[in-house]
Amino acid sequence: MLLGKAYNSLDNQRRVIIPKHMRGHLGASAVITRGLDGGLFLFPQEYWLKLVNNLTHLPFTQKKARDFWRYISNEAYEVQPDNLGRITLPTSLTELAKLQKEVVVVGSMQYIEVWDRNQYHQYLDQISDQAEEIAESLSWENQTQTGS
Repeated sequence: MLLGKAYNSLDNQRRVIIPKHMRGHLGASAVITRGLDGGLFLFPQEYWLKLVNNLTHLPFTQKKARDFWRYISNEAYEVQPDNLGRITLPTSLTELAKLQKEVVVVGSMQYIEVWDRNQYHQYLDQISDQAEEIAESLSWENQTQTGS
């Protein structure tokens, strides 16, 4: 599971270091694409394939399905961490996410997010006062089994 966060710098060649504790979950290659809310999504190959499978099962006759498919796939790129754990971000994605020098790499359970540091903290500040309300509004399924 991908957890935690690390503050990093984007170098002049648009490379960012993926923390060692997250790299093991990525494998030899991963897919980076535009994210939601302002950051980028970095998907392990296995999770990307599940996402693709789910999206391709949506009817292409539904405009929302086509729109989201375009949104997530038209800026998707396969990346491979180098020996130092760095990935190179495409120029188009650094511009879309407004990445500056200081970035934050965040584990989001099944995937990684890459954000501009200032934007990340502004986003968290916006939602922090609403966290309880957001949690209460979600539909939770009882996934745990009790008993022995």
